[in-house]
Amino acid sequence: MGLSISKRVKSSLQKSPGFDSVCDSVYSDCLELSQHAFAGVRPYQLSSASLRLHQSLCDHHPLVKRWVPSPPTQLQIDRALRVVTRSGDSVRDQTLGTAEFKAFAVELFADAVVDGAGQALLRRVPIGVAGIAGVGVVARSGKELVATAIGVYALGVATSVYLGLSG
Repeated sequence: MGLSISKRVKSSLQKSPGFDSVCDSVYSDCLELSQHAFAGVRPYQLSSASLRLHQSLCDHHPLVKRWVPSPPTQLQIDRALRVVTRSGDSVRDQTLGTAEFKAFAVELFADAVVDGAGQALLRRVPIGVAGIAGVGVVARSGKELVATAIGVYALGVATSVYLGLSG
């Protein structure tokens, strides 16, 4: 399992032609909405751009469709912008060119996909563990057998989520 999950997701997004075309389309829409007054996308436009990206990517990219049921939050948008611009508070006057906008979108949706997968993992494991423990109590199985079954189940769920991040 060599690559970290976020690197794996970023790689999948960057290699996707559908992702590139959606980014280009939303970038062009942002320029048109600002009537080409700026050389790129301004930070105040990123919230609505993220919403449009999410709506389009749900149709074009399986990772976003599966792991990002709702648009990214403003916190995720701000975090991705800080990563891409590598600056603290002076992002208000900056514009994102095409390459920076795509890097922003990759960062934003990689974070959102990993976050969604983590939430799915946190939802699935406790339910299964409770079920296995309940069956173990009713069947009066040994503690070691129940603990082993819980461990195998948790590993299986984690592996399933990890493999689901392949795109």
